[in-house]
Amino acid sequence: MARVLVAGSFNVDHVWRVAALPAPGATLAGQYASGPGGKGFNQAIAARRAGAETAFVCALGPDGGARMARELAAADGLVLHTQPSAAPTGTAGIFVDAEGRNCIVIGPGANAALEAGFIASALAGLGTGDVLLVQLESPLPAVAAALEAARAAGALAILNPAPANVAIDRALLDRAEVLTPNETEFAALLGRHVGQRIEAEAVASLDSGRLHALCRDLLPDGSVVVTLGASGCFVSHAEAQQRGDAAGHYRVGAEPAQVVDTTGAGDAFNGALAASLALRPQLAFGEHVRFANRYAARSTEQAGAALAMPHLPAA
Repeated sequence: MARVLVAGSFNVDHVWRVAALPAPGATLAGQYASGPGGKGFNQAIAARRAGAETAFVCALGPDGGARMARELAAADGLVLHTQPSAAPTGTAGIFVDAEGRNCIVIGPGANAALEAGFIASALAGLGTGDVLLVQLESPLPAVAAALEAARAAGALAILNPAPANVAIDRALLDRAEVLTPNETEFAALLGRHVGQRIEAEAVASLDSGRLHALCRDLLPDGSVVVTLGASGCFVSHAEAQQRGDAAGHYRVGAEPAQVVDTTGAGDAFNGALAASLALRPQLAFGEHVRFANRYAARSTEQAGAALAMPHLPAA
């Protein structure tokens, strides 16, 4: 059976729930909690809980955060490949307001030590049908090495270009077969690689034909899934590779949800998308997107990131 392999970050999340997100100079009272996170770990847990056999490649420090990662991975049946680092395990400070919106500050720690050579070694078992998923909270040479390993092995290479402030070059972007930005990340990539300045808030309202053209400019030979929050998703394929879909581009509506916390919703979508692609390769791509949309909606109905990922029966 095909597997999901995720390379990326593990963080210990420090979360404050507040009435409103902090303004400069503000001192607020809130409720505090701590738990596991990091885009890579969130996505790996989502893929595993969505039913796929999943491995996670990361770097961890010599501390309690690393013990947490190992214990949680074991509890979920997640295979862990860890590069040791003298730096502390990564951390994140997260504020969540009464409407479930959030703002986040990352302390990379050990995540910044993840090496391309370790990635290549850990992914040596990749094969045809497997799905690789990477993000941008790791050093870019490590991200590039992971995408290269996937392409060389015949695995599907998915790049979630998050966070948006990480500047990636065209060579790294072109290594991806599927690109999954949100509106902010999409707008940043357009400005950097296409020369189009579009406000993130305007992306969802763009005409579908225009949005498709921008996606083709951004990733000419691959598929782009732009996640649009309450507006759902937009899917754009290269003409030569529509991945079983009847249309080259289309929109998928948002799933209704009783939102408690949007932290990790994008990670839920990406992990579930990777899991569905690995588990059900016979389905059209749009079916995988709809599954991921439903899974992400359910993840927002609980507080937290990794621990909020819904459990589905394991394959």
